[in-house]
Amino acid sequence: MQKILVALDSTKINMTTLEFACYLGRIARSKITGLLLENLESDKKPVLRTMYQTTYLDWQPDVKSPAYQEKMKDIENNIARFKEACTNRGVNCDVYRDSGVPSAELIAESRFADLLVIDPDTEYGETSKEHHMEFVRDILKLSECPVIIAPETFDELEELIFCYDGSRSSFYAIKQFEYLLPEFSNKKVTLLEVNKPGDESVPYQDRVRAWFRHHYVNLQPEILYGDARDQIFSHLLLKKKAMIVMGAYGRGALSRLFKESTADKLLKTTNLPLFITHP
Repeated sequence: MQKILVALDSTKINMTTLEFACYLGRIARSKITGLLLENLESDKKPVLRTMYQTTYLDWQPDVKSPAYQEKMKDIENNIARFKEACTNRGVNCDVYRDSGVPSAELIAESRFADLLVIDPDTEYGETSKEHHMEFVRDILKLSECPVIIAPETFDELEELIFCYDGSRSSFYAIKQFEYLLPEFSNKKVTLLEVNKPGDESVPYQDRVRAWFRHHYVNLQPEILYGDARDQIFSHLLLKKKAMIVMGAYGRGALSRLFKESTADKLLKTTNLPLFITHP
């Protein structure tokens, strides 16, 4: 893996998210590219302009206002903080500033990254929790590279939890994680299989477990029965120092984890980083 893109609010950098991205960068020996999103759309105000001796009203950031000047100063300071933090953690870095609509800019940049790390609490000028979740949903649906949702607090990872429901997209996510981060091969691995009541096993169970044994040294399969959303959430609730890997966002049983109330519980209550992607 060569490029980890980390999305940060340019006016208020979340140092825990940056620390987590640097942790991955050190392990994978990858460069961290900070995408500092400015959302200048929220700064636009009616401003009087003059052209060809005609005065007209235009919607533009008021670059002469004290508030705008202070915001630009904060952004420059945060760029310096970002670079200093990466240097102190032994990680090479780049910084990009994007001033358009945050979700659109981030999706466009994801095409050129191997992995995207985002902070679900980044505000980008908004304050409602629903806006945060809507932003995360948009990125998960449309990102053109795998995404990791960073935890609120972070310690070194000790366990990987791979969620497999027999679907093509869930195993695709598993393979993508291993290709990007083979350095985790010595971690404890839980293969969490979810069966519907009455089913004997998930499809291709033996082949999936054989694949894991080729790539990981400490495999511990666990089988859950019942509703995927309820069973997985209950299982993950007590986990610590672990990362969740799943696929099929927007399709399949696992996607139901991202209905509004469950997504909020999963991201906030468990405090586990979540790797998710789709074909």
